[in-house]
Amino acid sequence: MAVDPQHFWLRGEKPASPVDFDEERGVWNVYGHPETVEILSDPKTFSSNVARLVPVDLDPAFLEGDLTQMDPPFHRKLRRLVSHAFTPKIVADLEPRIAALTHELLDAVADRDRFELVADLAYPLPVIVIAELLGVPSSDRDLFRQWVEEQVGGGQQLSVVDQGEEQQRELNAGLESFRKILDYFLEHAAERRRNPREDLLTQLVQAEVDGERLTDNEVVNFANLLLGAGHITTTMLLGNTVMCLDAHPEQAARVRADRALVPGAIEESLRLLTPFALTYRATMTETEVGGRRVPADQVLSVWLGAANRDDRVFADPEAFDPARDPNPHIAFGRGIHFCLGAPLARLEGRIAMNILLDRFPALRTDPANPPVLMPGTDMIGATSLPLLTE
Repeated sequence: MAVDPQHFWLRGEKPASPVDFDEERGVWNVYGHPETVEILSDPKTFSSNVARLVPVDLDPAFLEGDLTQMDPPFHRKLRRLVSHAFTPKIVADLEPRIAALTHELLDAVADRDRFELVADLAYPLPVIVIAELLGVPSSDRDLFRQWVEEQVGGGQQLSVVDQGEEQQRELNAGLESFRKILDYFLEHAAERRRNPREDLLTQLVQAEVDGERLTDNEVVNFANLLLGAGHITTTMLLGNTVMCLDAHPEQAARVRADRALVPGAIEESLRLLTPFALTYRATMTETEVGGRRVPADQVLSVWLGAANRDDRVFADPEAFDPARDPNPHIAFGRGIHFCLGAPLARLEGRIAMNILLDRFPALRTDPANPPVLMPGTDMIGATSLPLLTE
């Protein structure tokens, strides 16, 4: 299984220091867990608006209403509109539908001696759930997957000093796919204005902030955020949990014997194979991070995946321990940008993993067809995960 060179922690290597400066890219790398928690918990010093420091041309429409690039107080106002989509009650009420979908998808491969986890379950399950909540056709899921893969498929790390064509070209390719998603949701939003329904897209169209309706760009950016938050994490979480169990057969046997360990196995997979391995912040003032003085207007590459293996916080960090307690991983982030879809991802992961273990007493990766990981540095997850059932 090929591992991205930047994901050194997946090879058991440790950073030389929790913070270092990459002169070639003009970016500060943050690898430590305490340092990452500090950064994510202080939006006043460490802004999410990183785009202002990147030397590329970007259509402002793509950032309008983009919560991931937003700081308080505007972030707080707009997040309220979408946070209700993942309240504990709404998420809990989805359990029967998630279980039924999981069985339905696995029924289609029940008579085979092998199947491909991502295509057959890990991708369609969460995307159907979030599409139904939004009110868009789940039959369009192949389009969603194509667009998302085109957005994340380049893999070049962000640079604040590279003003060459490659970074702009890669960005343009991602934005072209992003435009397809926005156009898709614009059509559905316009239809909801004419014919409201009982779905999240209608709620976004009708929502008001400080007495004003959201703009078209804000509506579609919100919808795109919900689509992504509602499925990408779960897709990677399911595949990563299966890969962790496959790599640790003794722990897999423990989990099969004691299903109370399933949630813990999911949390450990989130720590060891962090789906969103990298996020960015920008300093608003000169500050200190990990003993290093960092000037204002600097970009920080915050490596959540590395932080989740910091031996200052996690005993025996390379071990896969479904009973690890405490397990203060930050796979879903921390602070005001904590992942919106985390409760749904955890629920879908628990239900799907239990059903997989119930239905397949023997489940293992195929030596002849090893897993294929996503390209690039931002995410860690399988794009293909062939499994044998005998």
